[in-house]
Amino acid sequence: MNCFGIDAASGLPVEVLFDERIAEIRPADPSLAADIFIAPGFVDIQVNGFAGVDFNNPAVTVAEVSLAIETILATGTTRCLPTVITGGPDDMLHCLESLESARGRIEHGEAIAGYHVEGPFIAAEDGPRGAHPLRWVRPPSFDEYRRWQDATGGRIRLVTLSPHWPEAPDWIARVAAEGVAVSVGHTNATADQIAAAVDAGATLSTHLGNGAHAVMRRHPNYIWDQLAEDRLSASFIVDGIHLGHAFLKTALRAKTVDRAVLVTDASSPAGATPGRYRLGEQDADLTADGRVVLAGTDRLAGSALKMHDGVANLMRFAGLTLADAVRMATVNPARIIGLEGRMEGLRVGETADLVAFKRIGDGGIQVDSIWLGGRRI
Repeated sequence: MNCFGIDAASGLPVEVLFDERIAEIRPADPSLAADIFIAPGFVDIQVNGFAGVDFNNPAVTVAEVSLAIETILATGTTRCLPTVITGGPDDMLHCLESLESARGRIEHGEAIAGYHVEGPFIAAEDGPRGAHPLRWVRPPSFDEYRRWQDATGGRIRLVTLSPHWPEAPDWIARVAAEGVAVSVGHTNATADQIAAAVDAGATLSTHLGNGAHAVMRRHPNYIWDQLAEDRLSASFIVDGIHLGHAFLKTALRAKTVDRAVLVTDASSPAGATPGRYRLGEQDADLTADGRVVLAGTDRLAGSALKMHDGVANLMRFAGLTLADAVRMATVNPARIIGLEGRMEGLRVGETADLVAFKRIGDGGIQVDSIWLGGRRI
């Protein structure tokens, strides 16, 4: 199979030949590439739900997971980590079991690259806790982590926790030793606690700039401490709601593009119409202006962001080039979770997950075609 387009990384017209993996990339006649750009399929390592489907519903059905994944694929995202947030131990386990059962039964189940567990080992304080239910916050348990892995056939790829817990460094070291990425998030940790987490093997900050106190000491604080830690990459929700443009630009300069990851943190209202939805045991509203909030509050509860819009927003809000914006949505997240075949970009030998798209007049991106493991979908 082949496709033509302008390589989003190099800006050159190319023909890509592939089956399940990319076999050859060669120069192409510019007229064949036309106005179509081509890039690796996007990788979203934090998505709580989509198309009205809540991945934090223990009873989520195979049909619902299929609907969510098909809708996510339409945004150019060819691999994702369904994300389970803080909840009761049994509910979290059942969510993971339901998702893993669906992964093996739906048509494009390979788009589920594993799972991200965000919590429950987070800070209990208002602000850092975000939209996570207080009653289920608890200290790190390696036994509980093992149950998650058993329920998913070892497919937990990323866990977010707060390193303020005394147990955190040992827990991080044991999990990281298994090749699972550990991220700092929803935290009120001190500089020393963050440093200890990184020494133990933490490699990422989850949606940096969010899951934080509304008002905090100007310095030091846990946002500056994570920005300054060169061993931590950081993920960002670039929907124009979660982060101000000035913070986004500054954070990207501190981290550099090589250590920055685009995530949606999408929850069930993403890809749906304004109204009331569920996020685990809580109601969440999608407002007319695109905000997802806990019902009856102004507290953000994930986003309605789509990955192709996030890529466009990185160019609009932070002034990134297309190549850098695509890197934040492809190679960088793949490397964080060790996603084989997706860590080198548009290269021979990589998995043929591809997205072809157009740049449209308002600075946006319009997805044209998608290939998953070499199959056009």
